Amino acid sequence: MALTLYYHPLASFCHKVLIALYEHGTHFERRIIDLGSPAERTELQAIWPLTKFPVIRDHERGRDVPETSIIIEYLDRFYSGEGRLIPDDWDKALEVRLWDRFFDNYVHGPMQEIVADSFRPVRRDLASERAALATAYRMLDERMATRAWAAGQEFSMADCAAAPALFYASTLVPFGPESAHLHAYFERLMARPSVVRVLDEAKPYFSMYPFAKDIPQRFR
Repeated sequence: MALTLYYHPLASFCHKVLIALYEHGTHFERRIIDLGSPAERTELQAIWPLTKFPVIRDHERGRDVPETSIIIEYLDRFYSGEGRLIPDDWDKALEVRLWDRFFDNYVHGPMQEIVADSFRPVRRDLASERAALATAYRMLDERMATRAWAAGQEFSMADCAAAPALFYASTLVPFGPESAHLHAYFERLMARPSVVRVLDEAKPYFSMYPFAKDIPQRFR
């Protein structure tokens, strides 16, 4: 097998890369890493000293590739299927990269801060993170009124980022009735075969998520 993915099925950023792999139909070997295991943590640290997953190891090219957006760029270059997740056209590609960063920084980021706080012995005020999600939702609702996917009419890397970010964020700050366009976009994402597959694989691990009770029953 040319590729090995070091990941965990529950991790939202791992979902982003899995969606890209399934979109391309790329074959890969799975290496699930339990960060609670000293041995597995050391194994990941030897590949990427920051001890963050996902990481892709390309055995044919002798290269380890970390960071989700970089991994997807790499897959698009060397392991793409019939379609591309980043267009060749520069303007369209820039739009994809912009909205990929939007989801990672302004949806995924606040979401992970709220989840991380649930593990702290002393909770802090998370009003700013929840407000950031509400602002992101408003921006996305306006944007999705005129397009099928985040960066246009074709599914792209931006949508790979959107699916896990919105899935977990919506369990913390649900979409309001004023977010009809965002909700419709979310439903398109959840119906995408690659996303369905990723969430099905995550099901056995959902009980580990601190807000598991807020995951809609249809996904459990």
